[in-house]
Amino acid sequence: MTAPRRPPRHDQDEEPGLGPTKVRDLVVIAVIVAVTAWILVRYNYGSLPPMPLLAGIVLYILAALEAVIAFIVRNRVASRDVGRARGQLHPLTAARVLALAKASAILGAIAVGVWAGLLLFLLTQHDLSAADHDRPGAIIGLIGGVVLVVAALWLEYCCRAPDDPTDDAIEGHPGHA
Repeated sequence: MTAPRRPPRHDQDEEPGLGPTKVRDLVVIAVIVAVTAWILVRYNYGSLPPMPLLAGIVLYILAALEAVIAFIVRNRVASRDVGRARGQLHPLTAARVLALAKASAILGAIAVGVWAGLLLFLLTQHDLSAADHDRPGAIIGLIGGVVLVVAALWLEYCCRAPDDPTDDAIEGHPGHA
């Protein structure tokens, strides 16, 4: 007697295309970059120039721009004002915004890693006045990276169509095993 053949599975993960950015992937990126940055800073801190206080300010600017774009996209998607007609959100523009959100989330994770690695080094240097000077800038940069990741993930979420099933709904669907 042979074993019964199982029907092929059609999981969403097997389908090609873009899926939602996973926070765990961003955390892995941030940790790897933080360790690398800490090692590089540990051996090269003496040759680095002093850090400006607002070195990470560009992260806040990017996050603010993405938040504004997220409000616009969310309103257009919610009112089903997406299409090719004049004044509507063009589907290609929505795809580009989604790509921007995904890239910004990765950039934010990298920034979090760099600033966290630098800050970890600076927090262990109690006898260097340069470290005392650089700590506030590293904290501002670290927070800016986190803010950028949050803004990018929210922008990505706003790009979802109202009819898109959530991950929980897909996993809980009886026909999805």
